[in-house]
Amino acid sequence: MTLAPQILRYAAFTSDPEGGNPAGIVLDAAGLDDADLLRIAAEVGYAETAFVTGSADGARVIRYFSPVAEVPFCGHATVATAVAIAEREGPGRVRFATPVGEVRIETAEVDGALRAAFTSVEPRVEPMPEPVLAELLDLLGLRASQLDERHPPRISFAGNRHPVLVVADAAAFDAFTFDPDAARALMAARDWPATITVLHRLPDAADGGLRFEARNVFPVGTITEDPATGAAAAAVGGYLRALAEVEPPARVLIAQGRHVGRPSELVVDIPEAGGIVVSGGAVEIGS
Repeated sequence: MTLAPQILRYAAFTSDPEGGNPAGIVLDAAGLDDADLLRIAAEVGYAETAFVTGSADGARVIRYFSPVAEVPFCGHATVATAVAIAEREGPGRVRFATPVGEVRIETAEVDGALRAAFTSVEPRVEPMPEPVLAELLDLLGLRASQLDERHPPRISFAGNRHPVLVVADAAAFDAFTFDPDAARALMAARDWPATITVLHRLPDAADGGLRFEARNVFPVGTITEDPATGAAAAAVGGYLRALAEVEPPARVLIAQGRHVGRPSELVVDIPEAGGIVVSGGAVEIGS
């Protein structure tokens, strides 16, 4: 008789089960095939579910599935899984072998709560062609004049390719809407497996660090916007460094989730070179 896998549910980038981004977690998914993984992810219904499927060279092999497809990398599910492991094994370093390469995670107890910090793969940034920018603006009902001239549109990768737009006007940022089917079609056509990242720059932190609020378009099933997107936060860190908009080492704070009623905070540390470090807490969601 085969036992059903234990499915955990955690909210990442928050200390409140009602906030952050929910992730499904299966810590022992060895023996499950792709159809099983997709079926479980669809049953869980969150943006992503993480599956630890085995080990390789001392790293835990992890895969991520949305309710409709496998996703190369998922930051919030990585943080949630690392915290779940730390709760069971104690804090320390965890290595995940992901479809995009090895990702290192440090877990630690801070003020009585566990936090996890993952280091992304090496980021890269590419120009956003004008036709692609026009498609995005049309999708979101935005005008080019509403974008922030300090932060030009780009496509940034730190595990997934994310188009990055920064909207200068707060009202336009809060009010934009989109057709989920049209967004999904555009994302599929442009090979964007994760989210469209739309930012608004907030007043700088007291120490001068940059602060942004994010809305991440992610139409999957009943979901239209992601409440907290670790992979996109890493891509934003790579974007800011590539465009020399920060002086590394630098820390950037990203608020997200207000627009979908699940507020979260992501901390992005940008070193002079190498992967971007994204950190936050996670908490189990009660049944």
